[in-house]
Amino acid sequence: MKLPANLLKQLLLLLGIGFLFSTNVFGQLKYASKGNLSVVVSGTSTLHDWDMKSSVGSFEGLFTLNAAGAITAVSGVSFSTVAESLKSGKGSMDKNAYKALKTDKAPTINFSANNCSVTAIDAHHFLVKSNGKLTLAGKTLDTEMHATCKVNADKSINIMASKKISMKDYAMEPPSFMMGTIKTGNEVILKFDFNINK
Repeated sequence: MKLPANLLKQLLLLLGIGFLFSTNVFGQLKYASKGNLSVVVSGTSTLHDWDMKSSVGSFEGLFTLNAAGAITAVSGVSFSTVAESLKSGKGSMDKNAYKALKTDKAPTINFSANNCSVTAIDAHHFLVKSNGKLTLAGKTLDTEMHATCKVNADKSINIMASKKISMKDYAMEPPSFMMGTIKTGNEVILKFDFNINK
């Protein structure tokens, strides 16, 4: 039986809407970290370069994947770590760093973003640019964060990101040591590397 042209158009429209709904809405999944993460703060001093590392933190975000497993959209990104979980292996340096981070009043480092864009690098790697807010030492500033995301065969996602910041922008006093004879540089780099799952 031949369907009327207008009815056929309506059916095709409904099928198209259903296809879009199934590939985009149902493809949106909440991802979170489950312990596999690394946070590193790197800087310089008049003596040598230094790193402070932590494996403590939490990440959440909404990722939309299409039928091929490619990331097409990201939203609702949030990350937090405990500032005093960062360790350099040197107690005196950690103490001065925590003072600069004002951990007595601002115990966490946070980043949140809802405005994200996605660009495919290849079939499995994607560049995600997020406009959000970074809170450091109790001060919050608008920040753009760039991350490289890799979609694995099991649909887990590896995320790597880094951000150069000025401590003075966050009203932080760069730490000094040995009665002020050793001074750290004003710029530090925050690096994030973690695995997230549905």
